Amino acid sequence: MSFTAFISDLHLTSARPEINRLFFEFLEGPALQADHLYILGDLFEYWAGDDDLANPFNARVTAGLKALASAGVPASVMHGNRDVLLLQGFAQAAGARLIADPTIVDLYGTRTLLMHGDSLCTDDLQYQAFRQRARTAWRQRAFLLQPLWLRRAEIERGRRKSERTKQTKSAEIMDVTTAAVEQAFRDSGCVRMIHGHTHRPARHVHVVDGKTCERWVLSDWYRHGQYLRVAPDEWTSVELT
Repeated sequence: MSFTAFISDLHLTSARPEINRLFFEFLEGPALQADHLYILGDLFEYWAGDDDLANPFNARVTAGLKALASAGVPASVMHGNRDVLLLQGFAQAAGARLIADPTIVDLYGTRTLLMHGDSLCTDDLQYQAFRQRARTAWRQRAFLLQPLWLRRAEIERGRRKSERTKQTKSAEIMDVTTAAVEQAFRDSGCVRMIHGHTHRPARHVHVVDGKTCERWVLSDWYRHGQYLRVAPDEWTSVELT
């Protein structure tokens, strides 16, 4: 049966061997049967620039995606908040295509909105200001001019600061807002949405201007692996063990 696979928030790093095992087994198993694989952000714990492709772990991940592409399964990768610096060097090495956030696709006859999801968390004003800065082209160019070792160090400091900041925020403020979700449905004209980022996997139903809309939130890969399997007549979350 035809299906499309969706994953996000894997946060891959050499420090998490069990999750890495699940990822590579996924690429070599279920993903090979898919029509298309979509990675909706935060594939890596962080990405310091495409000149980090020589890192052995990064090279292994890109080789795994390249093998999937060589087997005839296209992969599309969206930036998350952790890997916004993925550029064409990565895409070429991985045999993947970088896609914009948001992107609209036709899933077996249904227009579907794909997002990472962080832009929907509009109550978190501090994060939204950071998101805008991090995605500014001139800031990215200036950052990438620094030596790789310095970029890694700055990212590590930023990650530690982010974790401390999260401890002071409520869970609600870090989740999506209903108003932002409804506006995304209106702007796109879609009745289905798939996103990650919040690490709160679920299926939600929204009624927007009298239309019933469906929002699927993808799982993170901290405790286990999971992908959303979208077939012409069935949407199913599949856990990997």
